[in-house]
Amino acid sequence: MIRENLLEVEEKIRLACERSERNPDEVTLIAVSKTKPMEMIEEAIACGKREFGENKAQEMKEKCDSLPEDIKWHFIGHLQTNKVKYVVGRAYLIHSVDSYHLAEVIEAESVKKDVISHILIEVNVAQEESKFGLKTDETLSLVEKVAKLPHIRIDGLMTIAPFVENAQNNRSVFRELRKLSVDIKEKNIDNVSMNVLSMGMTNDYEVAIEEGATYVRVGTAIFGERDYGKL
Repeated sequence: MIRENLLEVEEKIRLACERSERNPDEVTLIAVSKTKPMEMIEEAIACGKREFGENKAQEMKEKCDSLPEDIKWHFIGHLQTNKVKYVVGRAYLIHSVDSYHLAEVIEAESVKKDVISHILIEVNVAQEESKFGLKTDETLSLVEKVAKLPHIRIDGLMTIAPFVENAQNNRSVFRELRKLSVDIKEKNIDNVSMNVLSMGMTNDYEVAIEEGATYVRVGTAIFGERDYGKL
């Protein structure tokens, strides 16, 4: 099942790139494996998948410590400061930094472990009260502050768009995040690249790609519905 699902998602990514005249190599599929057992992740690994997304720090730590070292783990959930120690040094990329205080804790843990932590700034473009992330007009200010922390590199921006029946309704959200990233990139801030746009999930990743996503976070379309009863 997982092999077939991966092939189907990858084909949809290819077609979305074709429609938007993009090179498919510019888009990376993150297989969102949160709440999924090791066996399912191992099946995806056997299909050649190497990028996985987790939203619970301790769950990511357990999986990271048990699975091959060449896996790139993306931390995509809300990160509590007391769980930073589980993520720094293990996460290839932390997608969800939305405060200077959190960035400071990541910096301190990165110093302790002698690593450089790569992060994305999470932006709540749609300003949903149920979601974390900054307002668009707060983002540049945080980027400028966090960029001064020597053990952090800001690679770009992330957003979680609203859940909608029609993916086209999220096009403006993705377009706004891309515009924000271009505006920040033009500032040429040290330690800030803005090469990454993490946006789009199972129900809207094709539209996100058409609007410039470089990472799409897809779980249900690969692994099936999540079983929250296991948590």
